[in-house]
Amino acid sequence: MSTDVMIHASNLTKMFGSLAALDRVSFDVHKGEVVGFLGPNGAGKSTTMRILTCFISPSSGTAKIHGHDVFESPLEVRQKLGYLPQRAPLYGEMSVWEYLRFSADMRQIDMGTFKTRLRKVVEVCGLAQVLGKDIRTLSHGYRQRVGLGQALIHDPPILILDEPTSDLDPNEKAEVINYIREIGKERTVLLSTHNLAEVEAACARAIIVSKGRVVADGTLDDIRAKAGNVRYLVTVDEKNAMTGKAPTATVVRDALAGLAKVQSVSETPSDDKAHAFELAADKESDIRPEIYRLAVEKGWILLELRRDAKTLGDVFRDLTRGESLHARGLADRDDEDEDEDEEEDDTDDEADDDGGDDEEQDDRESDAGDSKSKSGSSDKKKKD
Repeated sequence: MSTDVMIHASNLTKMFGSLAALDRVSFDVHKGEVVGFLGPNGAGKSTTMRILTCFISPSSGTAKIHGHDVFESPLEVRQKLGYLPQRAPLYGEMSVWEYLRFSADMRQIDMGTFKTRLRKVVEVCGLAQVLGKDIRTLSHGYRQRVGLGQALIHDPPILILDEPTSDLDPNEKAEVINYIREIGKERTVLLSTHNLAEVEAACARAIIVSKGRVVADGTLDDIRAKAGNVRYLVTVDEKNAMTGKAPTATVVRDALAGLAKVQSVSETPSDDKAHAFELAADKESDIRPEIYRLAVEKGWILLELRRDAKTLGDVFRDLTRGESLHARGLADRDDEDEDEDEEEDDTDDEADDDGGDDEEQDDRESDAGDSKSKSGSSDKKKKD
């Protein structure tokens, strides 16, 4: 394994009963890379993140962070990475400063080093205005920034982010992605998401998983090139420039389909005065001249003619098609894990919950007393 490999996964497999959440997943992330880890809901992204961050162990396979095995050397692994889960483990009663200090204490960082690191984290994550505020008073976007801060407070060379913009509004998402892009200049980042726009904005490389397997791994341009064809958008006016006779949609479609290199033609929505079509053809050829010559020959008024290579989203959908059944099973598993996490980590309402528990206990005792009273009364009646 190369010395610049910061994250190494080899044949990772994880079974939940009979369901394979991961099936021999392998990839490397090198020093200085910002890599998007893409997949539909339930594809196995969070399971992979939890293995890499030592929260769960794989059923088989190996994973190493900065050369340390996640199973054999979990403490060394945690020292080398910062982790922001989908729901950051925050304590609402703490101020932002107190929470970051608490995070530093857990990592045995002395006060002098903490102050130095705090200045950098506050600058990178945009926390200066809320440093003295209680976390429970912050917006969801600021809470994610605080979570990002705790992942950076010990200055790790590797950062793993699991759906960091989940549930954020568009403005908050843009801000968090900007912070990630800035952070990625100094360290290795693995960004788990199903948002393609975030990957295109922050990452130079992507790994796509589907049904627990890696189906694509490479630069964004390489992944786009996996598309076997390109599409052409053609819009023809209903009028005919030569005869004035309106060409029907069927006539236009059949003529376009008759071109030698066209693989498929499908009509797309348009206004009432035009016929719009999407054509597919081999990516090695450019059929725009043939389309133009056909339009001239037929006397059509060509309103639009555009060659459009498949987007990352198009390739993503092609590679992950048929994911729904697998995703449904894993989504159920993820829901169970999230429910457990919420029970353990929902500290914002902890005080209220404790009070509620006391009230419920009182109610149960009161009900028990009433039940005993009724039982005694019933026994008395039977005795009488």
